[in-house]
Amino acid sequence: MDDTTTGADAVTATTDAARRPIVVSVAVAFVYVTGLLSILLGILVLLSRYDQSTSGEVLAVSLIGAAIILLGLLIIGIASGVARGSRLSRITLTVYLAIQVPLHVLAIATADFDWIATVQLALEVFTLVVLWLPPTNRFFRAAAGAGR
Repeated sequence: MDDTTTGADAVTATTDAARRPIVVSVAVAFVYVTGLLSILLGILVLLSRYDQSTSGEVLAVSLIGAAIILLGLLIIGIASGVARGSRLSRITLTVYLAIQVPLHVLAIATADFDWIATVQLALEVFTLVVLWLPPTNRFFRAAAGAGR
């Protein structure tokens, strides 16, 4: 058994997995932008609680804003895993973005940030589409194969 061949194959597999397609790089950039905009929207929603009239509305708006901020931070935290080709990170990000959608709809309904939340929703949908395109799938499959 030749150890140099095995080592060369491992280097080739790692190099192929390390070459990230431009589509994945675009997706990672959009993940970071989505996370940052979520944090910004969450802060704005949280600050809008002072415009609410009843204590029940104040609590609801505060919880929505805090949830949006928290998910924005989690999205930013998971972006590096997506950049490395982690399938778990991609699935977790998809779940986080799916949770964000109803939160943004609630933010539109309870606070006066219609245009920001709408832009954020469009960006999240675009990020999800790019994240699950066939070239992106091939990258994640190759990264999982190189990790074994």
